[in-house]
Amino acid sequence: MLPADGLKAEARRLGFNAVGVCSAEPPVSTGHYMAWLEAGYAGSMDFMHRSVELRSDLETLLPGVRSVVCVGLNYNQPLPNPDGSPKIARYALGRDYHKVMRAKLRRLAAWIESAVPEATSRACVDSAPVLEREYAHRAGLGWYGKNTCLIDSRTGSWFFIGTLLTTADIETDKPSKGGCGTCTACIDACPTGAIVQLDGVWSVDSRRCISYLTIEEKSPVVQGDTAGWTVGCDVCQEVCPFNQPRPSQPDRAPVTTDPDLRAIRQWPPLVELQDITWHAWDELTRGSAVRRVGWEGLKRNARANLNQQPEETE
Repeated sequence: MLPADGLKAEARRLGFNAVGVCSAEPPVSTGHYMAWLEAGYAGSMDFMHRSVELRSDLETLLPGVRSVVCVGLNYNQPLPNPDGSPKIARYALGRDYHKVMRAKLRRLAAWIESAVPEATSRACVDSAPVLEREYAHRAGLGWYGKNTCLIDSRTGSWFFIGTLLTTADIETDKPSKGGCGTCTACIDACPTGAIVQLDGVWSVDSRRCISYLTIEEKSPVVQGDTAGWTVGCDVCQEVCPFNQPRPSQPDRAPVTTDPDLRAIRQWPPLVELQDITWHAWDELTRGSAVRRVGWEGLKRNARANLNQQPEETE
């Protein structure tokens, strides 16, 4: 068995803010995932239905997998929002996190394979069919909040989760412990009431979620109030007590130090964005997670934002 100390030191050297290891046993949350799908909470995301079998067993992704290395990468930063500009969730302000995370995970995989030459590995960031939140919980990175985010009691929830599947047998960590108690801040603050209970488990109904409405929903007109958000939404994390710095806990909600994740581009005002040309959109979104919204989607969202702004009164 490979000790975890060296692996964790390498992960932190690569820039990850958290790292833990768990076994590759099948996830126990598959049943709730199925109930979530059956309730219609995936909305129009048909790919979520097609990936059920893949998500139920990591062997389908990497035969012989024994360990899951889970990493966290902090993306928190002040939200720039000059008057008239698009309001973009923090996760999408910098370079596309999929590219940033995969590059680091592949280097971590190379380290493992140098220590265990017969090992093979596979890097996965959220586009892969892995119930990564459960594995990250089992690896000690955090516990489930009512807003469904993974929360670290010490630093909060502003972090991406990445997983590295490997056939190497690595020393494992203990699951995280914690909870929201009686706090309902995220539920009360959600502009669209998207945080609901499903069979006694707090879940997100994507059909109401602003992140879904502005990114995944492809209808020509936004199907609901975006509360001023153009891409994504941070409200449920902004109000979370675990994301509020305290004098006694200065490490809470730290600002990212990764230069790739800091805001790297100036976005045109909404009045220009609503009519942006394809070539201008292509150049503006290159290397950005905002690109997933699409050209028509970004224009649609900008128009919705402008239509939802209150009229000025004399």
